[in-house]
Amino acid sequence: MAKKISLTFNAKRYDIDIDEEFAPFLEKQMRNDFNVEGNNDLKLLLQAYVQKSYALYQDEKKILSLLKKLN
Repeated sequence: MAKKISLTFNAKRYDIDIDEEFAPFLEKQMRNDFNVEGNNDLKLLLQAYVQKSYALYQDEKKILSLLKKLN
């Protein structure tokens, strides 16, 4: 089942359909990163993308380090 989530960037509303199980996690993350009730500018979107990418990079480094220790 899909759930619709909406955000507004540069006064344009974007709706996306996501998995219902994933929705609570994404909604929480979006509340931390964006103004979910109002408008967001594109700079904020880019900043959030870079922050999430950096967190993913750090997680991947940790995983690879743990795998290396196991071998």
